[in-house]
Amino acid sequence: METVESLYEIYKTHPIITTDTRKCVPGSLFFALKGDRFNGNEFAQNAIDSGCAYAIIDEPEYVTDKRILYVENCLRTLQDLARYHRRVLGIPIIGITGTNGKTTTKELTAACLSQRFETLATEGNLNNHIGVPLTLLKLTPSHQLAVIEMGANHQGEIKTLAGIAEPDYGLITNVGKAHLEGFGSFEGVIRTKCELYDYLRENNGHIFIHHENKYLQPQSNGIEKTEYGEEDGLYIRGKLTTCSPFLSLEYQHKGKNIPVDTHLIGSYNLTNVLAAVAIAAYFGVPDEKIKQALEKYEPHNKRSQLQETSHNTLILDAYNANPTSMNAAIDNFLSMKTSKKAVILGDMRELGNDSEKEHKIIIDRLKNSGFDKILLAGNEFLKTCGTLTCFGTTDTLIEELKKHPLEGYTILIKGSRGMQLEKCIEYL
Repeated sequence: METVESLYEIYKTHPIITTDTRKCVPGSLFFALKGDRFNGNEFAQNAIDSGCAYAIIDEPEYVTDKRILYVENCLRTLQDLARYHRRVLGIPIIGITGTNGKTTTKELTAACLSQRFETLATEGNLNNHIGVPLTLLKLTPSHQLAVIEMGANHQGEIKTLAGIAEPDYGLITNVGKAHLEGFGSFEGVIRTKCELYDYLRENNGHIFIHHENKYLQPQSNGIEKTEYGEEDGLYIRGKLTTCSPFLSLEYQHKGKNIPVDTHLIGSYNLTNVLAAVAIAAYFGVPDEKIKQALEKYEPHNKRSQLQETSHNTLILDAYNANPTSMNAAIDNFLSMKTSKKAVILGDMRELGNDSEKEHKIIIDRLKNSGFDKILLAGNEFLKTCGTLTCFGTTDTLIEELKKHPLEGYTILIKGSRGMQLEKCIEYL
């Protein structure tokens, strides 16, 4: 049976990791992970035949080649190998989690830090028990900092991820009502996200914290901190200057006022920007470089994107949704100065027993919103939509858009990932 130390010697020669035999780079290492519907062990020989230098498996009957190496548990070995590599390199790591905005904040932070440092950041949303170790194993001696995103939908998951990444610094963007089915309650969300604080408190770490966050402040006792927000006297103080539709702000650092014009939609992104500023400034990135990075950054992956079609202006925020982010998106849309507003909203998933109540709250808001057009999709909205127009699926909503096209509207599109509301775009 292979040890982490013996595997690390192999990894140093073959530092590309794959868990998918369709992505076997010659000379890479294949880890045979398991899922509900697949067993990676069954593909070990295929990985070798496809060019992998070695395959790591955890079911001994699949050792059919001297390059197929047996360990007790592939996933745990992958995580242990990542932790071992992280310790060998000793590069400062910033862990980022939160209910909303963690991916945007991670990308903004990485963009700012990259102005001065060779920075590794989580790609996309590879922020779980597999994505975090895969990201850590991309660290090289040339990197100077790493920004690691950590996601969770059950209690204990942030504790696990912090134990793998062993961050020196941490940021919780916020806490809100999401994945209540897995967390059990809003209090469960807070406890889980603050597992990052627990790790940093126990290991003399440092946190960056939104000063005005009433849920996070009480949880941050006993940790060295850098604060950002809108009040006087903070390390980074910022204020919104305009948001129609793009977010512009001014932040204050060391007595200087720095104006920033971003490509982000939504006033709710102000705290995400200030978090990135606080981290970059703490690490000594000059303000002019921070400003440059923030103004150059453009959102993608269906997060707060402005998109013009030949018929309408779209605010595409269809990557995910929960009650906190949905209300923030509606608030921002209400404040925008534009005529003919329409909303296309999809179900907020994984809310468990709170689902009907939370969807009803959104319905009640919409009824009094004054929006010119409201279209809803999903069975949860269907239960409580009353007189509002609602469709059971995104596909049936699309059929409506084909029959009755919208034209001349500014349209907010938001829903959980599973609703795939971006499929509506070609009909708008």
